[in-house]
Amino acid sequence: MDSMRQIKAAITALGSYVPDDVLTNAELETMVETNDDWITARTGIKERHILKDPDKGSSFLGIKAAQDLIEKNDIDPKTIDLVLFATATPDMLIASTGSFAATQIGAVNAFAFDLQSACSGFLYGMATASAFVESGRYKKVLLVGADKMSSVVNYEDRTTCIIFGDGAGAALFEPNQEGLGLQDELMKTDGTGRDFLKVAGGGSQYPLNEHNIGLKKQYLAQDGRIVFKHAVSSMSSISAELMARNHLTSEDVDWLVPHQANQRIMDATVKHLNMDHAKLLSNIRKYGNTTSATIPLVLADFEKQFKKGDNLVFTAF
Repeated sequence: MDSMRQIKAAITALGSYVPDDVLTNAELETMVETNDDWITARTGIKERHILKDPDKGSSFLGIKAAQDLIEKNDIDPKTIDLVLFATATPDMLIASTGSFAATQIGAVNAFAFDLQSACSGFLYGMATASAFVESGRYKKVLLVGADKMSSVVNYEDRTTCIIFGDGAGAALFEPNQEGLGLQDELMKTDGTGRDFLKVAGGGSQYPLNEHNIGLKKQYLAQDGRIVFKHAVSSMSSISAELMARNHLTSEDVDWLVPHQANQRIMDATVKHLNMDHAKLLSNIRKYGNTTSATIPLVLADFEKQFKKGDNLVFTAF
């Protein structure tokens, strides 16, 4: 019977927010030894949005994205059961950013918690949201991805400051019995590479004391070549594995929705999958890498192109 069909978790609403201030490649040329052609050729990025107010953190971005979703879709925030807040740049180490955001948007009947998995955070959040919805206990799960990457970027480091921007996106997950929604997921973890992409300062191993601040431990550090190589192989192989076990060919996939880390990484991934490049969704040109926010920002930007029944493949690393 149709009424007994398995519950799937479908995205029923989207919201987004980026700050007004824009940092262009031309402006970066005045800050570090770089130029527009070099940045564009290696990353595909032309500009990124920056939250300049020093008193505002990732919660501000996430609240704005959630409010955009709520207002556009006329949702009563009191009906939200759970708020998941994916971020790599929480407002503070202790005191959940998601809890504050949930209260500020009026989701007073929801419980909330943070999910920290950097650029994979939103996809892990999708899997978490889906599990809560499929349990049958929760009807409305709000997933927010928000990062103020400018708070951890060293604007004297030309290898990283050109890449990252600030922004937030939000997606509402609700039960669906038509078979639509999150169909399958394939998650893998390799913790051996944490030294290749990290912000060490502020954690328990490297507290923000005078010594560690002097060593600039509070800033993001990355080995770009190793990250690039790992990203291409991982994103393409895991997408291919997921498609194969769901009997999907590249022709069956309507849209590839990758984490927006670097245009060259995305181009290589779609090539490895033998997929039509027109199916690759990218907005990195105007936002840069917003970490937890890239995927929901893509969804919000391209929402009008999606049709009911489309197959979307999400991938991140």
